Amino acid sequence: MNRIRLWPHAVLIVLAFAAVAGVAAALWVRYERSAEAKVLPNAARIERVNGQVGVNQSLDASSAQWVEATANTPITVGDRIYTRDNSQSDIAFTGRNFAKINANTALDVLDLSNQRTQVALRNGSALFDIGSLSSGELFEVATPCGAVDLEQPGIYQVAVNENGDAVATAFSGAAQVVGQAGAGQIEKGEYLAVSCQGGSPAVRSRVDASQAGPIIDNYYRSRYPRSYDGRYRSYYTYLDDPYYYDPSRRYNSYNYVSDYVPGIYDLDDYGDWQYVSDYGYCWHPRVANNWAPYQSGYWTNDYPYGLTWVSTEPWGYAPYHYGRWAYASNEWFWVPEANRTYPTYSPALVAFIPLNDASVGWVALGPSDPYIPRYYDSNWQPVYLVQRDVVVDRIVNINVPGAVTVVPVQEFGRVIDPGRVTRADPQAIAQVRPVLDPLAVDPLRRLAFRTRDARPRFDVPQTIAQQVLNRPVVASAAPAAAPFRRDLARSLRVEPLSDRVRSQKLQIADQRAGQVRADNGAQSGLQPDQAAEQARERQMAELARQAAGGDRNARHQMQQLRKQQVEQQRAARANLQEAQGERAGQQMQQLQNQRDLMRQQQQAQREAARQQTITSPPQRHAAAQQQIQTRREQRPPEIQRVPNARHSQQQQMRPVQRVERRPPPQNQPPAQPRVIAPQQPQTRPPGRPQAPPRAAPQEMHQQKQAQPRAQPPAAPKQQPQPKAPEQKGGRKKPPER
Repeated sequence: MNRIRLWPHAVLIVLAFAAVAGVAAALWVRYERSAEAKVLPNAARIERVNGQVGVNQSLDASSAQWVEATANTPITVGDRIYTRDNSQSDIAFTGRNFAKINANTALDVLDLSNQRTQVALRNGSALFDIGSLSSGELFEVATPCGAVDLEQPGIYQVAVNENGDAVATAFSGAAQVVGQAGAGQIEKGEYLAVSCQGGSPAVRSRVDASQAGPIIDNYYRSRYPRSYDGRYRSYYTYLDDPYYYDPSRRYNSYNYVSDYVPGIYDLDDYGDWQYVSDYGYCWHPRVANNWAPYQSGYWTNDYPYGLTWVSTEPWGYAPYHYGRWAYASNEWFWVPEANRTYPTYSPALVAFIPLNDASVGWVALGPSDPYIPRYYDSNWQPVYLVQRDVVVDRIVNINVPGAVTVVPVQEFGRVIDPGRVTRADPQAIAQVRPVLDPLAVDPLRRLAFRTRDARPRFDVPQTIAQQVLNRPVVASAAPAAAPFRRDLARSLRVEPLSDRVRSQKLQIADQRAGQVRADNGAQSGLQPDQAAEQARERQMAELARQAAGGDRNARHQMQQLRKQQVEQQRAARANLQEAQGERAGQQMQQLQNQRDLMRQQQQAQREAARQQTITSPPQRHAAAQQQIQTRREQRPPEIQRVPNARHSQQQQMRPVQRVERRPPPQNQPPAQPRVIAPQQPQTRPPGRPQAPPRAAPQEMHQQKQAQPRAQPPAAPKQQPQPKAPEQKGGRKKPPER
């Protein structure tokens, strides 16, 4: 039997398996890159900037990476925001969830996925307005002392105070605070302070209504300056109807755009919705006739999205990062995405036109133009959401007059306005193929990397960078590892808690009991059935999620539940006020009864003393004389010599004697009346009214002893006007006679 030669066949088999493995590996890499692209996070919007606010879109915390923040700047996972003294910034995570960052506050973005929003507050304070939170969705604020999980729609405040403790306040809604020692709950109208040291228990108490009202009033005054009427100055008014300023109820744009899109509440103030054939309801901005999109703003290279358009128009966020632009009836219309779909953020929905080495142009994409969402890896290579080859042959708006924006190359990184735009030759534009990925063309790639150099720098003090920005924070779970920033948790020093810690109960010093006695059940009046209230909040959250997808029946049911909630809260408050009025009446009645009893006792004592006085007149007279003598002995010498300062001055100016009658002492005969010789009247000082002359009682007593008998009157004789008597030792000199 011939020997079969196997080695050639074995080699072929090995080569075949290697080829299959290579193809499988390539397909796997391709699938993995596509799968990673599907987890591309959303972007939040910097709505307002008051004062000095910086943003860092790099994990490097050095001062070289910080630039000044402007309105409409998109921020995403890994971006950091810092506010200085007397500065504030407003952030829109979606069309229903917002944050107001106060002065001296550092806030980092950790996660912006579909079901999770996670931020880190390292110092300062921020107010979080959560208008929509679907079932299973997480909104978490990580702090150095613990994680604050906002579980229901409401308004919350999270702060790191001067002692380094984290304080979570629920003005409405409910939240869970997870610290190093366990988890604790707070309901609306409560706050919880957690220490970072871990040695002392957490403190839970009730919100002071006099302080909560101004905080909420200030927030709504800054967020809705055109429509807010100041009704929330009273915290109880806010509790009665917390959804009065819900943007989904007050703005028409929420009927046509998903509430996941930030900035749609600005559209009602700057434009109108009209029905356009082939597109449905579209938004038309109130602008000049020669206006075109993407002509007021600037370009910045934002990792991982690439070239990003930042508009200087107040409404310029949603129409430039979602939907498309269409030109109909000589006007521009923004065509939003379908209301029932989850929107996908785009850095700029434009096609670039590399004309030559001296200029560059771009044009807004239309509804039928292709676009593939993408992000860039650490080497700035594109990773597409959908794996397919796109060939751009024609752009719908490229032939619209004035639609193509052309600027010189040196102006590309600066703020662009219609005055800097040049008109391009249509023939030159027709000869150039539009580009969807600007980093795929070398001239545009070089321009993109130079855009950050034109941004104004933001100086962060070295102490802030070291002590604040590098401070570790505690999160209930580690942020999702984005494919373009897998080292996010390590770079931003995020420390996740274990399952054992989350399952433990936090040791809390509850200080609500005294306040409950003080307001006598006010909290029970606000929430008569806590379980039913929480169930209704969950149902409203689920209906809000369905309404965001375009379900009008769910929106109607949600409004009915809100109406019932408001009516029940008002009835509970009315019952509480009535009960408080009854208690106040009872307290007043008890106080009146006590006063009547005391009055009766005092009257009985006075009557008994009067009866005793009536029955013994001699004793009464002796007691009266003894009291008079005691008061005279206790009187100070100065007062005995000069009973009245004004009386003493009158004696100095007019030393004229007068007769004073005194009752005779006991057991002595009354003195005989005598006649005092009249004296020559003295001249009054000018300008002083004449008053009857008076003499001191001591002088009259001396006269009585010196003149026991009456004498005939003496003949008057002229005497010079006497000088004012001198006073020595508090005693007056008797007048000359």
